[in-house]
Amino acid sequence: MIKRSSGILMHISSLPSLFGIGDVGPEAYKFVDILSEAKQKYWQVLPLNPTDMIYGNSPYSSKSAFAANPLFISPEKLVDNGFLASEELKDVPAFPEKQVDYQMVTEYKQKLLDCAYERFKDEGVALEGYKLFCSQHQFWLDDYALFVVLKNHWEKMWKDWPHEVRGRRESALNELREKFVDQIERVKFAQFIFYTQWGAFKKYCNEKGVQLIGDIPIYVNEDSSDVWVYPQFFKLDKKTYRPKFIAGVPPDYFSETGQRWGNPVYDWNKIKEDGYGWWMKRLKHNLSLFDVVRIDHFRGLVAYWEIPVKEETAINGKWEDGPKDEFFEAVKQSFPELPIIAEDLGIITQDVTDTMERFHLPGMKVLHFAFSGNLEEHPYIPDNYTENCVVYTGTHDNNTTIGWFHNDVSGEEKANLNQYLQKEITDKNVCEELIALAMKSRACLSVIPLQDILALGQSARMNTPATCEGNWIWRLSSEIPSDAIQRIATLVNKTQRG
Repeated sequence: MIKRSSGILMHISSLPSLFGIGDVGPEAYKFVDILSEAKQKYWQVLPLNPTDMIYGNSPYSSKSAFAANPLFISPEKLVDNGFLASEELKDVPAFPEKQVDYQMVTEYKQKLLDCAYERFKDEGVALEGYKLFCSQHQFWLDDYALFVVLKNHWEKMWKDWPHEVRGRRESALNELREKFVDQIERVKFAQFIFYTQWGAFKKYCNEKGVQLIGDIPIYVNEDSSDVWVYPQFFKLDKKTYRPKFIAGVPPDYFSETGQRWGNPVYDWNKIKEDGYGWWMKRLKHNLSLFDVVRIDHFRGLVAYWEIPVKEETAINGKWEDGPKDEFFEAVKQSFPELPIIAEDLGIITQDVTDTMERFHLPGMKVLHFAFSGNLEEHPYIPDNYTENCVVYTGTHDNNTTIGWFHNDVSGEEKANLNQYLQKEITDKNVCEELIALAMKSRACLSVIPLQDILALGQSARMNTPATCEGNWIWRLSSEIPSDAIQRIATLVNKTQRG
């Protein structure tokens, strides 16, 4: 169980930066100092994996479960470590201050990485460290780098590549590795740079008493290096490599047709035969980057909604058993403390709850969801919490608390909110009151989005599920006021979360 404490939710991309997107540079270190000053023990971020404009730049849709997003590389750190000259950072485009323009950022940072790679080749800067990194990460890095290069070369999904390549005939792959050797090294070099910067950054966080919470999407993209390399672990057609079944959730009060996500579902029998090796490597990899991980759509490890690929909606899917206890026993063998937070939002069945209780895994409580219906029985009302849970005002998928109060709350919810807190709640005090409610609760960990700490409106929302535009772009464009830092530190003391 996590000791009584509190933390802040904000993705790396939302940090201020001169270079159009937050990164692992000076502002990240400065934010850790702020967290320490505010007596926060945790910083929760979203997945660090590469994003793609074709998927709306979502960190939950990536071409790799292991690779990191090179957009998070700090140009200043490239200068500090001898990969760039300081004058190469003088001609910076006029990036938007409050949002990420992914096209602009990608073009600019790729130029910087190309310059850094040329200096690396010519001068051998950090060559020994690079060789060690490639050796340690070989199990995913070599295939990922080739995958990226071939995607750029053919501009097609991997299932539409030449048969001998999509089927991974070794002679064909070796020929391509020789042909594209320089492009492959460029991809590997960018990963080396990020992981070097992140390692130093995580060390600094831990030295300052701040632990990092990462996020693992349960599924991977169909068009990913993971599915290309391990097709046997997914329910694919053996000839075409196309999914036979895809993931989603059944119809509920949010959607009459359910949600059809499109990710291939796992063939858990094959994964079991492998001793859950791929998943154990995935967890080990993430726990080298973070101190704790949240597993998104945790219930899919107990039972998952499987939809035939020919179906246009999620209505005609069916529940299939996940790996359940056997999987978590395997995890416990490798990670005895089980540093995992289970994302258990939505409609959760008793078997999921039982699994979480057996393995003492904390679930999530979201205050935005707490004030509808019968408050005495509501699972998200603080009176009904156990200690072993993590409470949020909202998550990255929620509106900000100000936006929620203005635009999303029903009359019934406002009345319940006023009744529960025994005072009139307005847009002037709603953030303060919900933050205090989370911090005072018996939940072992309270995590507050930075937008709520700063009482920001709907324009600072990070993501609106089921929409394709305007997501993942919010950035912090100003200093965090010292009085906001002090308010949180004082609340930590009052609620004994120090």
